[in-house]
Amino acid sequence: MSYRNVAFIAVFALIAATSSARGDVTLPSLIDDHMVLQLGREIPFWGWAEPSEEISVTITPKDAGENQKPETATTVTAADGRWLVKLPARNKSGSVEVTIAGKNTQTLTDVLIGDVWLCSGQSNMEWPVNASHNHQEEVAEAKYPSIRFFKVERSTARMPQDDNDGQWVECSPETIGGMSAVAYFFGRELHRRLKRPIGLVQAVHGGAICEAWTSYSALKQDEDFAKILERSEKASSDSNQANNPNRASVLFNGMISPMQTFSIKGAIWYQGESNVMRAFQYRKLFPVLITDWRRGWGQGDFPFLYVQLANYVSDKSKPDHPAEPEESAWAELREAQSTALSLPKTGMAVTIDLGEPRDIHPKNKQDVGHRLALSALKVAYGQDIVASGPEFKSMKVNGSQIELEFQHVGEGMVSHGETLKGFAVAAADKKFVWAQARIEGNKIVVSSSEVSAPVSVRYAWGDNPDANLFNRAGLPASPFRTDNWTGLTTENR
Repeated sequence: MSYRNVAFIAVFALIAATSSARGDVTLPSLIDDHMVLQLGREIPFWGWAEPSEEISVTITPKDAGENQKPETATTVTAADGRWLVKLPARNKSGSVEVTIAGKNTQTLTDVLIGDVWLCSGQSNMEWPVNASHNHQEEVAEAKYPSIRFFKVERSTARMPQDDNDGQWVECSPETIGGMSAVAYFFGRELHRRLKRPIGLVQAVHGGAICEAWTSYSALKQDEDFAKILERSEKASSDSNQANNPNRASVLFNGMISPMQTFSIKGAIWYQGESNVMRAFQYRKLFPVLITDWRRGWGQGDFPFLYVQLANYVSDKSKPDHPAEPEESAWAELREAQSTALSLPKTGMAVTIDLGEPRDIHPKNKQDVGHRLALSALKVAYGQDIVASGPEFKSMKVNGSQIELEFQHVGEGMVSHGETLKGFAVAAADKKFVWAQARIEGNKIVVSSSEVSAPVSVRYAWGDNPDANLFNRAGLPASPFRTDNWTGLTTENR
């Protein structure tokens, strides 16, 4: 017998053994023991079996209580073997068992009803707990069996896939170290405050560009993205770049699309560093991603919360530096991120005070998770809380001064330091100089002796600005500018 025939028989036997172990009914990796199912929404289950096979799915509550009764849904598989059922929403969190029956029966145990959050982006979302501040203490304390992680394995694909690789695990000192720190600290705070199970689906890829996470159909609809698609096609035709994640739609196809049948509460997102030099384009690209994901999930405008980029690189933009204020691609990207707040049910965690000048991966992920959680409590759960720092609302020129009005001031604005820093003004000549600023109630008055007729104000406009405006809730003001003058990245596509 030839080596080739021996190999074929071995592979066939392995496939047969695997098929026998899983039975006729097979499930996507996301549907498994220890998973969290979304509270308050229809619960979809799907998979594959033989054509015309009858499939039933039953959810049996393990907790006693009113209205805690089993629910069953049935269907018949299509000609291609696919099946999908949706069970009624369950409005009480707790533990359930799931039985999926066709020609064979599978029972999924230790399943929880709670809130499921998709956690995605690039390396700052990927950054693990065991590399963050106080990681030894954080890992040792991570005993939360009702917080579950599903870590999607990295995968690129030219076309949308049916499944991805991953496994649900309980949060424990043994499992948490390699998980996303931002996701964990976000989920931990929600779990503590809401007293319900939290599922965190981690789909991340370091260094990835925004368009890699966006569907091809969404990108194809806008001529502004033509160069993105051209670059992607060129890279995809090169066999050496088969696994390159920085191609249009490949991470969406491999990591996001397979999960869009699964019900979720919302998404958190930390990405943008890889799109800095195309920041102006990000004004359009980022909202397209949000809208694209919402369309794909078919749940309407689910909450989408994201992190504005932290301060980074040199200190040249600080007011005490002798140089004049400068243009900044990082500032333009932060501005582009803030424009997505015009979409419904969005929230932004400002981190302009949490960065490290020489490390693009700041270690303080606890405060990032906390600020995302505050945003979730307000946007997703409707709590009447102060969830963000001061946000520029309007300006008024009053002689040689400009008065700035803000929203989200809470109980008032404060400076972390003796004087406000980070403000610059310019006349019609567009030459900015550092300015003096003072707080007057819910307004800030800005002026400079060098500018008698100011027309524009910028705040924290730099790579790593010295900015210290907060509200009394301890949340920093978002960087902003009042002009729309051409920046560094306007023509970049």
